[in-house]
Amino acid sequence: MFRLSDRLEFPPPELAEDGLLAVGGDLSPERLVLAYSSGIFPWYEEGQPLLWHSPDPRMVLRVADLRVPKSLAKVRKKGLYRITADVAFDEVMRSCGAVKRRGQRGTWITRDMRRAYGELHRRGLAHSIEAWQGEKLAGGLYGVSLGGVFFGESMFARAADASKVAFVTLVDALLAWRIPLVDCQVYTDHLARFGAVEWPRSRYLEELGAALERPTRAGVWRLPE
Repeated sequence: MFRLSDRLEFPPPELAEDGLLAVGGDLSPERLVLAYSSGIFPWYEEGQPLLWHSPDPRMVLRVADLRVPKSLAKVRKKGLYRITADVAFDEVMRSCGAVKRRGQRGTWITRDMRRAYGELHRRGLAHSIEAWQGEKLAGGLYGVSLGGVFFGESMFARAADASKVAFVTLVDALLAWRIPLVDCQVYTDHLARFGAVEWPRSRYLEELGAALERPTRAGVWRLPE
């Protein structure tokens, strides 16, 4: 594991041991953009030092390979949720941080993380997708978008299937915008059901480099009709 200095650089992600690459540094927008562009992301719990990861394998969804379960397609068709983008970024992040997750004592969505990603959002590089029931936020997700990749960070739901409908709506929008990849970071059964698969890190880094040659859809997002 490497210790980062104040210099804006990372060691090669291939040197990560069991996914853990480095400790230290900061959460400046410039370092976060460099991290995601290099196949690296921050992940640590409250009270821990700042840790940077590049797992092998890497969970990835090609947006063209999205699978929508029939039951979820029916829920979506009923129009139970109104889906928006970039309307309640801060609230989505706070709600994701409040979710109790198996095997975790706390949350990696610390106050510093909320502040850092909030700045990325203001710069048009971090985005939220919200699912609403009336005026109440029922679920959502957030992540970072650079080039042809959406780097998913976290999601939450207060009502059945709310975050799933938000996710499927996001993937449909990414397809329309010609953003072909969703970085899901690590394996979960939940994402596998939507068609996400694990790639060797070497393949992920190669495809990431090609995808980042596409223009970034920066600014406030508005979902296609």
